[in-house]
Amino acid sequence: MASSTTSALDWSWGTTPATAAALVAGGAYSVAAVGAASGLPASYALLVGAAGAAAQTGTDLYQRRPTGHIAARCAGWLAAGTWTALALAQHTVLTWAATGWWAAGTAVSMTLARGLVRAEETARTERATRRLQKWANGQARDWHERLHRLFRLDGHKVEGVKPWKGDVGYTVRVRMPSDTPELPADAIRKLAVDLKLPKGAGIQLADGEVYGELHIRVTAKDVLAETIDVPDDVTETSIYQRIQLGLLPDGEPADFPLTDVCALEIGQTGSGKSNTINVTNFQLLRTTDAVVWHLDVTGAGISLPWLRSWVIDGKVDRPLIDWTADTVEEAHIMLDVAIAAINTRKAAYQDLMHDVDDDKIPVSPQVPAIIIVVDEIAELPYEILNKLDTVVDTGRAARVRTVISGLRATQDVITAAMKKQSRVRIGMRVSDPEELHHLFPTGGTRLNPKAAAHKGSGFLSAPDQDDVDSDPSAFKCFRIKPKVINTVSPQLADRRPAVDGISLDTAPGRYYASRWGRILPRLYKDKKLSPATHPYTELEILRPPLDDVTGIPRTSTGQPRTTSTPRPANPNSTPAAGSAKFGSEALASLLKAPAATATETAPAPEREEGPEVIRAEFGRVLEQAGNITERPNPIPQLLADAHQHVVAAGGRIHTADLATRLDMDPLLLGTELGRLLRAVDIERPGKGTVRAGESGESKPGYLQETLAAALRAYADRHAA
Repeated sequence: MASSTTSALDWSWGTTPATAAALVAGGAYSVAAVGAASGLPASYALLVGAAGAAAQTGTDLYQRRPTGHIAARCAGWLAAGTWTALALAQHTVLTWAATGWWAAGTAVSMTLARGLVRAEETARTERATRRLQKWANGQARDWHERLHRLFRLDGHKVEGVKPWKGDVGYTVRVRMPSDTPELPADAIRKLAVDLKLPKGAGIQLADGEVYGELHIRVTAKDVLAETIDVPDDVTETSIYQRIQLGLLPDGEPADFPLTDVCALEIGQTGSGKSNTINVTNFQLLRTTDAVVWHLDVTGAGISLPWLRSWVIDGKVDRPLIDWTADTVEEAHIMLDVAIAAINTRKAAYQDLMHDVDDDKIPVSPQVPAIIIVVDEIAELPYEILNKLDTVVDTGRAARVRTVISGLRATQDVITAAMKKQSRVRIGMRVSDPEELHHLFPTGGTRLNPKAAAHKGSGFLSAPDQDDVDSDPSAFKCFRIKPKVINTVSPQLADRRPAVDGISLDTAPGRYYASRWGRILPRLYKDKKLSPATHPYTELEILRPPLDDVTGIPRTSTGQPRTTSTPRPANPNSTPAAGSAKFGSEALASLLKAPAATATETAPAPEREEGPEVIRAEFGRVLEQAGNITERPNPIPQLLADAHQHVVAAGGRIHTADLATRLDMDPLLLGTELGRLLRAVDIERPGKGTVRAGESGESKPGYLQETLAAALRAYADRHAA
């Protein structure tokens, strides 16, 4: 890809055959006019004409042009030289007679040059067609004989052989006999051996457009083993166009739509998954009618390369990534805004949908689509997963779509909604075939991970141009590097649309404007931010109030917390007073939570004196029921203490660190907390690992949301 946006000088001639002939004629007239005035000998003109004819002959012979064409071009040079010599000798260049002959000769040479080139192009095309037809006929004969020899076929017909782009392979169309409509199970291996294909090449069998037609796809060159740089193309596109990730084995584009569907991408560490996300980002940022939001709570790694030109270098005055959620709290805010926008858009843009006669909002730079790119889904708590499911299920008509990425294609990572609603499936290199079978339920049983064993290669299944889901096919993703990202970013920034005002005219939408004031200090800490970021950070920063027990932001209710300057996150600091409660305070708040069952009152028995008796479920009216210590405690003390320390640690903590704070053995702590969580059917998201601490290393641990859910479950079970 180009490393500079400055246009280079083009030193090529860039002329057509007709203009080339006109230039030669003009040069001859200029030499005759100047030479007549300066006494130039006529023999010089003859010498130049003869030299031009000789050079033209050598060039034409090298290019194997027809003899008649060679003679015609040489005659043109000699005619120009002869006219110039006569004009010099007779000093008649400025007479009407000489000028008339010159003009007639120029017109003839221009017409002849154009006709000769067209004839040569036609002849060249015909030769290529004959050569291709000869090759195809030979291949058809060979394949007819090969199918008969290997599989004892009779009555079959090879209807055509079509080469692929770049000479990487070809497709054989075979009309199978009615009594043998398919080849045997070992056909692929037998054909590959018979063709003596090199390592990396292969055979694919596919059904044709009609029953009984078989397509044999022969890959003679391993495209997946090559590194293919992302094309040097930053022209404007639309979200209505397909997103190209790379190339298929036959050299065709590996692409998918995203306007009406969601995408799901899976790939193990080192498979090229992050590069695939960056290529997706690049193609999305080329559009003029889609804003890109990122959700990555493991450090916003998918956003940082695209923010550098704005945050650090100051080359652009706006962020390419409109919003990035780098923490669980910010992810809640983002998804709340997205869900509210979905609900608002559906009602507010009814007139637009009526005008285009569609039940989906027409996308434009004024009403852009919102694409949420999510990475490391296994690290997200289930509250976030539930909100993502809502976006996936309800965002199609509102043009809010997702691209979700994870390390594994298993049920504990991918929710049912994500799998069902994501018609675009991308499976990068994995070591377990079962994960491909889970990701690709249709056609996945025939997939072999070895068919996409190279880094950056994988399998892609997406709706085709007719909106029919295709079987998964191997592909090679383009390669895009950080310096390329930094180079193209200034070219992409000016076209980025803004989120429409209607989508932000909601209760959660009030936290949108100050998003970068919350995010940038966390991401860049002590680094100096470019002046281009000041309009986004030097304003009143709103933070939603947090739920007293769960710590989840309440974006639709409550008064925002405001700060005039950004407040960096400190994972070791404890929440401010009033923002969260711990120990007995958290427990009392939990038990005082409103319940669906109404409190009942009844008059005291006639034989007793005193105030009325309060009949209520435990914890619903805590003040009348007496002190908490006088009642049975529904919350296991270990669970309450663990929740307190997790909140104090910033919402997530490794098991070993939590054991140190509780003065327990890590193995014993894990066993006991696991038993307590299972007792109320609470599971830790993903594999039970979290990224916490200064290093951000992924180790077994606990999230605040997980323990808070267990607290609520114990309280609800006791109340019931």
